[in-house]
Amino acid sequence: MGKRKRISAEKETLPPLTPKPAAKATQSSVADQKRLPQNGSTTIQIIVGFYDRVLHGITATVPGATEIGGGSSRNVHFADTFLFNAHTSAIRCLAISPLPSAEDPSQSHKLILASGSTDERINLYHISATAPVVDVKKAVSLPTLGTTPVTENPKNRELGSLLHHSSSITALYFPTRSKLLSAAEDNTIAVSRTRDWTVLSTIKAPIPKAIGRPSGDTAPLGGTPAGINDFAVHPSMKLMISVGKGEKCMRLWNLVTGKKAGVLTFEREILQGIGEGRWASGEGRKVEWNSNGDEFVVSFERGAVVFGMDSKPKCRVMPVPTTKIHQIHYIPMKQKDGDMSDILAVSTEDGRVIFYSTRVAQDADQEGTIPISPISSCVPLGQLGGKDTELTIRVKDFEYLALSTVEGTQDSGLVITASSDGSIHIWSIGESEFNEEIQVTNGTVHRSYPGQQNINGEENHVKTQPERLIRQCGTLLGTHETGNRITCLKAFIMLRQVAVTDSQGDDVFEGISDSDKENTI
Repeated sequence: MGKRKRISAEKETLPPLTPKPAAKATQSSVADQKRLPQNGSTTIQIIVGFYDRVLHGITATVPGATEIGGGSSRNVHFADTFLFNAHTSAIRCLAISPLPSAEDPSQSHKLILASGSTDERINLYHISATAPVVDVKKAVSLPTLGTTPVTENPKNRELGSLLHHSSSITALYFPTRSKLLSAAEDNTIAVSRTRDWTVLSTIKAPIPKAIGRPSGDTAPLGGTPAGINDFAVHPSMKLMISVGKGEKCMRLWNLVTGKKAGVLTFEREILQGIGEGRWASGEGRKVEWNSNGDEFVVSFERGAVVFGMDSKPKCRVMPVPTTKIHQIHYIPMKQKDGDMSDILAVSTEDGRVIFYSTRVAQDADQEGTIPISPISSCVPLGQLGGKDTELTIRVKDFEYLALSTVEGTQDSGLVITASSDGSIHIWSIGESEFNEEIQVTNGTVHRSYPGQQNINGEENHVKTQPERLIRQCGTLLGTHETGNRITCLKAFIMLRQVAVTDSQGDDVFEGISDSDKENTI
């Protein structure tokens, strides 16, 4: 029997101590953490479509975005994320699927981006909803000719194209993560399923008759201006409104049956009140519901009309001075009494985004404008841009993003505007800027600003302010130049980067669950 070699205690080596793996985060904690801002900053994914057939993705990091509203300036850091040569002609519209729900962390962290063009195609892309984590020590600088850094995200990739339309695409919308609605100049609205991209239903609008066509019409001989300009789905997902070319009316559609529910013709008083003369087309350009679904707005070339659920006009919007309207959106804001209410935002040809209150209306018309209309005018609350800020280039499109604090309260937001000269502006606005009390007496707008006191320490009384003097609101945080003509814009707040399992990160876009499909289109 051989002897074992004696090993001294000094030469004995103990195995290295390995720390215990941390406990796996629960689904609820991961869902909560990804919604919170990281290091007090917010990352925004901005997607713009160009007249030059290109899709451009830009991320904007706003430091301390959750504390916006104090008026302090902040430097916004921009970075290019993707650049797709998307179409063979100009891009006209964009749509992004809704963000994954915090209550269901099993949903994919990817979004679907749809782009429509005049080449009759709808291109689809996978866009990551989380900001990429960049290691400064290991990052490799990508070659670029500009000064903007490039942060490429490998999760952003192309999916394919849809070819079920036979004319230019005019509008796209994702009501849920499982459906895509698309409208085109072939007078059809198609409902597609995102799971296999099958066209479930097609809504056909009638082609208008050529009656009283103006001499400057560019339609071919024997042709008639036709097509869907825009559509809006009711929050209940059971009703839809559409406006089309060559029609002085709007159409209501029943999404449960896919059939027409009614037609509302724009009366002469309505068209004259918003500057649509005898030789104007009188067609609606844009339409949108508010968040509660109790009113909707239809925009025309130089004005807009707000309708109630009874399809009767409530008030009208006419920018002063008179200018063209390019985009309209409802923005949810908390009022002074604590209730949530929507205000109407309108982008104009002269570089402004004007905010209107649809709850307070002014009966009398201003001197030197359009003839007196029986429809009252909405009261402007404030504006962004314009001559006062030396930003007079038309605002082609804009988006509003609400910012929530850790406690879940909403007290500020960001407005991203896209101008035709290729510039993107990021503004910050606070809810306190729209909490003024407004009263209308004999056609004069009276405003009282909360929190202001006079010399005696008493609260200020109601002050009179002419309507044509719209006050500036918000703070310009940053500007980015793209160098191309922008036609459309979409933006969303990116989720915080968290560790996900392989099944959550690499799965395909499956849409909503079976329980939710029963309540959708």
